[in-house]
Order: sequence, then C-alpha cells, then structure tokens
Amino acid sequence: MTVAIRAIYEGGKLRPLEPLELAENSVVQISLETGQDDAERREWLNQGQRSLMNVWDNEADDVYNVLLTR
Repeated sequence: MTVAIRAIYEGGKLRPLEPLELAENSVVQISLETGQDDAERREWLNQGQRSLMNVWDNEADDVYNVLLTR
C-alpha cells in the first residue's frame, strides 16, 4: 500500500498531521519531500507545464474531441 501524508518534524520525530490506518509496530518505508520551494525548481516546473500545453492544447487534437462526442 502506498499513501502520501503530510507530517511535521518536531523533537527529532516525524508526527503525521492526520491519523494513519496502520497496525501498531508496523514497519514502513518513508520517502521525504520538503515543503520548501525554491525559485529554480518552480521555474523548471513552469517551463515544463508551458511546453506540455503547447503540445497538448492544439487544434490538431480536435479530431479526438469530435470522436468523443460520437
């Protein structure tokens, strides 16, 4: 099972911000992503989104939209 949760780091421990449906003493694997956002990462994500929208949102794809209405 894979679950994404938010937690806060305090007193040397991670404390989930919502209850977890886990049995006591369950062993889990944790991947961390901090909530900090830097300008370079934000710009990289924005460029990716603009590039995708140039490909995704174009008139050539209208054929697909017509097929969906049939």
